[in-house]
Amino acid sequence: MVDLNRMLTIEQIDKKMQKFAAIADSDLPAKGWIHSIRTALNMSLAQLGKRIKKTAQSVKEIEEREQDKSLTLKRLIEVAEALNLRFVYGFVPKDSSMENLIEKKAMEVAREIVMRTSHTMSLEDQQNSDLRLQNAIKDRARKIKQEMPKFLWD
Repeated sequence: MVDLNRMLTIEQIDKKMQKFAAIADSDLPAKGWIHSIRTALNMSLAQLGKRIKKTAQSVKEIEEREQDKSLTLKRLIEVAEALNLRFVYGFVPKDSSMENLIEKKAMEVAREIVMRTSHTMSLEDQQNSDLRLQNAIKDRARKIKQEMPKFLWD
């Protein structure tokens, strides 16, 4: 059975993610955003530290933690606000959309199910044609996609 709420949610998430797709291939500044913005503004570590109520050494550590990707979202938001900026983050599907991600996974699972059944049938000398197998895989994938069972992500 088709879960219309789930389909609507996926569609809405896809629309939100599309906004991030344009920047997905952008290179991050070598020393991180905080360092790049701070130095572009000609702001010292101590000056930024004063804005976030931290020492210059703490700001240096924050910049280093951003570089090694261990800085929390909470801290990034705090620094952004201190710089009069808005912190934004998001995800971009590698397969261009959530719909494509689901389609690809459904086809993969459907192929496994159909081929397992086909193997059993061939052992019983009831082998299917390639066309019939492909149609069975497409049908099974469509059904899996509509039902979105939890085993899809196993």
